[in-house]
Amino acid sequence: MRNAVALVIFLALTYAVAAIGGASSGPDEWYRSLTKPPWTPPSWVFGPAWGLLYTLMAVGAWLVWRQAGEAPIALPLGLYAVQLVLNGLWSVLFFGLHSPGLAMADIVLLWLAIVATTYAFWQISTVAGILFLPYLLWVTFASTLNYAIWRLN
Repeated sequence: MRNAVALVIFLALTYAVAAIGGASSGPDEWYRSLTKPPWTPPSWVFGPAWGLLYTLMAVGAWLVWRQAGEAPIALPLGLYAVQLVLNGLWSVLFFGLHSPGLAMADIVLLWLAIVATTYAFWQISTVAGILFLPYLLWVTFASTLNYAIWRLN
C-alpha cells in the first residue's frame, strides 16, 4: 500500500508542475503570431507528448524512491525536484512572460538538470534511467525549437 501511495504522490507532484505549465500556456494569440520554423510540430502533439513524459518521469522517480535504504536517493530525488522546477519555470518564462530568450536560458539549465537526473537515476535503477531518455530527447528537440523561435522573432 505504501508503494502505491508513493506512486500517486510522485504522479500528483509531477502533474502539478504540468498544471502550472498548462496554466501559463493556455490559448495564446502571442504564440500563434510568432514566426516558427517549418519543422514545428502541430499544437495537438504537445499535450499527449508531455502527458506521456510526465508519467514516465514520475514512475522513474518512484522507482528510485523505492530503493531507499538500499541506495542513496537524496541526490537523485533532489535533482528530480530541480528539473521539475526548471520545467515549470520554462512555461512561465516562454508563454507567461512571452520571453523566448529567458526561456532559452532556462531550457539549457533544464537540459543539464535532466542529464544529471538521468545519470543519477541510472545509478540507482536502470529502468528509471531509461524512463528519462524520452524526456531528454524531447527537451533536446524543444531546445532547438525554442532557439529557432527566439532567433526568428
